[in-house]
Amino acid sequence: MTQLSQLGRLLRIARIFVKYDLDEFASAIHLFRPHRLLLRALCWRWGRRTRAERGVRLREALEELGAIFVKFGQILSTRPDLLPQDIAQELAKLQDRVPPFPGDQAVDVIEKAYGGKLNDYFREFDRQPAASASVAQVHFARLPDGTEVAVKVLRPGVERVVERDLAVLYMLGRLASRYSADARRLRPIEVVHEFSKHLEEELDLRREAANASQLRANCADTDMMHVPEVYWDLTRRDVMVMERITGIPISDITALKEAGIDMRRLAHNGVKIFFTQAFRDGFFHADMHPGNIFVTPSGQYQAVDFGIMGSLGERDKRYLAENFLAFFNRDYRAVSEAHLRAGWVPAGTRVDEFEAAIRAVCEPIFAKPIKDISFGRLLLHLFQTARRFNMEVQPQLVLLQKTLFNIEGLGRRLYPELDLWETAKPFLEDWTRDHLGPHAFVRSLRKELPRWWEVAPQVPSIAYEVLQRMRNGDLEMSWKSQELQHLRTQIRTNHRRLFFAIIGSGLIFSSAVTLGVKTYALPGLAVIPVLGWLLAGIGIIFVYCAWPRRNS
Repeated sequence: MTQLSQLGRLLRIARIFVKYDLDEFASAIHLFRPHRLLLRALCWRWGRRTRAERGVRLREALEELGAIFVKFGQILSTRPDLLPQDIAQELAKLQDRVPPFPGDQAVDVIEKAYGGKLNDYFREFDRQPAASASVAQVHFARLPDGTEVAVKVLRPGVERVVERDLAVLYMLGRLASRYSADARRLRPIEVVHEFSKHLEEELDLRREAANASQLRANCADTDMMHVPEVYWDLTRRDVMVMERITGIPISDITALKEAGIDMRRLAHNGVKIFFTQAFRDGFFHADMHPGNIFVTPSGQYQAVDFGIMGSLGERDKRYLAENFLAFFNRDYRAVSEAHLRAGWVPAGTRVDEFEAAIRAVCEPIFAKPIKDISFGRLLLHLFQTARRFNMEVQPQLVLLQKTLFNIEGLGRRLYPELDLWETAKPFLEDWTRDHLGPHAFVRSLRKELPRWWEVAPQVPSIAYEVLQRMRNGDLEMSWKSQELQHLRTQIRTNHRRLFFAIIGSGLIFSSAVTLGVKTYALPGLAVIPVLGWLLAGIGIIFVYCAWPRRNS
């Protein structure tokens, strides 16, 4: 039974859905239908109105529903494998527009987390927030030694709001799954569950701090990107303190040009940073929209907000590198085979059918100049095609595709003539040569050799123990089904026949050798031919025993 505390929230959702003419969503949930019909009966709603696209209407409705629904839409936009393309692209435009909470409340959260007065930890603290989002807001401050820092503070009571709205979302998901076949296809319960995992991570600022620290360590050997330092002694679950970033917002093109920054180099560096994070480190910033990126006067990137990060394993990297190279060489056979090798499509998939499907989707893309081809859109088409062949798209690959969209849009806004392939192809070719060729084999061998060398002295004793247990009957298989019992009988029979055949053949061969000695035998050794014929007879008997019977 629906709790009364959630009923008002559900009715408000229904009212907003009707307000934005989201009938295709409200109709899927039977609980909303009477309320929707009641509002439709109002005379001032009878007039004909011009409706915006459904993705625009859904985005505006989520913005009116509040911060948690905005966050839900943002994370939902990272799963275009679950949504129609028009909705996924529109939800990607969602930005947090949340009023800040009072600075005094932020001070209370900090003092409660530290167990002491604010002045004991900060020389200065700006109570006016510099930025505000659905889960937390940021204040600028100074440490006792004068270092400028940014202090991120969770919203007071945000856990209670998250718990309430998540309960409503789970209820909507269950109702939609129950009463709509189209909704079941989009797997709403799975979507809400994934959203709850993201929120759980964002509600613990120590996880974001750990992401920032790892990314900073990965970028230590390059001057193209700077990741702010985390002050771990001042970081708690609901408070995070980081080095303050003072660069130019990357969205301010005019300011970047006035600072004399080389826009072409800046755009190419952005592509290099992404491919380095994804393919070299396997750990990339997955929320690189313009609000999270700044640039120093020297042209160095500065990143903030590390709540959403993506990771790639070695198999993911190989899959992507092989597919990108094959795509831009228009070798669709290689694309199909790469999918099969990676295990992303079922083993029984016909390569020629998969190749034809990919060719039909991708050939129109290559009708454009290569500098205008979108990596992100290429991946999207690939995922959509592969789903027809029962490919289950992995979340890390979808995050990568979403980040590629951000990088492409940002790079071409900075430098419209940006050719991503010009930057990416040498990187991918070098990565493929280093990780899939002889160098990769030697490097893997060198890496594993110490472990093998450590285990090698134990091999004789392990082998002896296994053989000893086999001889004592301690190692044996349990045969349960009649089919396995029959198979075991056949194996035993075949082993016995093989034994007789080997022994019989050996005896016959020995008899032939023995009989051959007769010509060169010394006088008095007449017993040798007799021995030869005896061996031949015994051998024939053994071979006869090994001969298969009709009933076997």
